[in-house]
Amino acid sequence: MPALVPRTAAESLRGFVGRGLVTQGLCAVIGLALWQLGGRGLLAINLAYSFAIGNCCWLLIDGAIHGLARWLPPPGGSAPQWPGVPLLALAVALGSAAGYSIGAGIVDHFTGMRSPSLFDSRAAGVITLLAAVAATYFFHSRERLHMERAATEAAHALALEHQLKLLQSQLEPHMLFNTLANLRALIGIDPPLAQAMLDRLIAFLRATLAASRADAHPLADEFARLADYLALMEVRMGPRLQASLELPDELRDCAVPPLLLQPLAENAVKHGLEPKVAGGRICVRARRVGDELELSVRDTGVGLPQSAPVTGAPALGVAGDAADVAAVAAGRYGTAHVRSRLQAMFGRRARFELRPAGDADGGTLALIVLPCQRPTSRAAA
Repeated sequence: MPALVPRTAAESLRGFVGRGLVTQGLCAVIGLALWQLGGRGLLAINLAYSFAIGNCCWLLIDGAIHGLARWLPPPGGSAPQWPGVPLLALAVALGSAAGYSIGAGIVDHFTGMRSPSLFDSRAAGVITLLAAVAATYFFHSRERLHMERAATEAAHALALEHQLKLLQSQLEPHMLFNTLANLRALIGIDPPLAQAMLDRLIAFLRATLAASRADAHPLADEFARLADYLALMEVRMGPRLQASLELPDELRDCAVPPLLLQPLAENAVKHGLEPKVAGGRICVRARRVGDELELSVRDTGVGLPQSAPVTGAPALGVAGDAADVAAVAAGRYGTAHVRSRLQAMFGRRARFELRPAGDADGGTLALIVLPCQRPTSRAAA
């Protein structure tokens, strides 16, 4: 199957320069070989003929091939292709014959020598044609490999985007179902409070809908949505929930995936603070460590279940510890999604840990470390 030609002007220029450099190397090798075989005397003369003929052949064949490619109807609206084997062979044969005649004629003009024509010297024709075929085959194979690699990377990026969209589409209803379950329980206990919670839920969903459709958004937006969610939970829990958010001004524009922190805050409330009669505190903090962004969600709740089975492996391989595996095995759906999204977007550049807080206040600490980067125009839209 013919390989696609470069799609952009920059790629075309890089390809042209690369083919030119390879051609110069091939000309030097042929000129040196002819001199060693006792060609036209001095090494400089042999190199001059080799470079002149080689470059003329390359420019004529290259121009013919890519000119024909531009005239071919692109399949399915894609980029034009290399011509098929018959046209490619014709371009190489005619280009090498014309290139030999033009290149040899140029050097003959300056040296006063007379080169044999292709009809007079079969060896000259064979050498020129073999060199042209070898160079064209090399260029074609290299470009085909380049375009296949580009197609593979594009397919991988598309699959990754679909995976992220799927994860996000699963996460949003999960949060909504949990909130509606809390609302249903509250209706029978305190209808006015349930009405206030419903008002908060509507405002939260309205603010979250647009942001959740982006690939990334500023950290300030993530903290704003998290503040909305915690305000919603404060309606239900009252003074049992105390929340604080710490976001330095210099980190407000860092890009993060939407709804990255909300599942961790939801786990902290549902699994940590709600089961505790006295409630407790939840603190969400952002800070920069070198070139990395560190995000933490700390609660003073009941802590991680010590009896949960430590089985399985962290989802998609993001770094974690035994406590995190136990938490996922215990049914912490949002935690698994956070782990999967980090792996899909950042791979080994991101880390996620879920562990006991390790101080007198007790509770749990969820920690995310990822590259600190500015939002792209698409993400910020």
